[in-house]
Amino acid sequence: MKAFTVVSVNTSTEKGTAKDPVASIRLQSGLGVAGDAHAGPGHRQVSILAREDIELMKSRGADVTYGSFAENITTEGVDLAALPVGTQLIIGDSILEISQIGKQCHTGCAIMKQTGDCIMPKRGVFATVVKEGEIRVGDTGTYHI
Repeated sequence: MKAFTVVSVNTSTEKGTAKDPVASIRLQSGLGVAGDAHAGPGHRQVSILAREDIELMKSRGADVTYGSFAENITTEGVDLAALPVGTQLIIGDSILEISQIGKQCHTGCAIMKQTGDCIMPKRGVFATVVKEGEIRVGDTGTYHI
């Protein structure tokens, strides 16, 4: 098992906007993050992005922070995009299963306009909720391939 840290958890009430950092999120089986605009059935219930990828975009001039890419969970210490689909992430009592790596970005998003590039198509990860639980900033997660 390899470990990583949760550095931010984020939610929004509207789709198409950045998410705001909060103290904790509650994962619901088959739905994703309770109260989040993107909650619902499907294979993209929870979005996850690494702090290291956000820092890369900052180094390219993007004015971004945790939640700017509409990620629900921001991690540190794991190369998320290198994990295969099907990898399970265990954070506290909850279990997430990676269901998709990358996504097609919206045309003309604010980050693309700032930098000419975006990390979500290549580095963003989506997961389904296998086991419900609460995730807080500072939690340690584990995974194995």
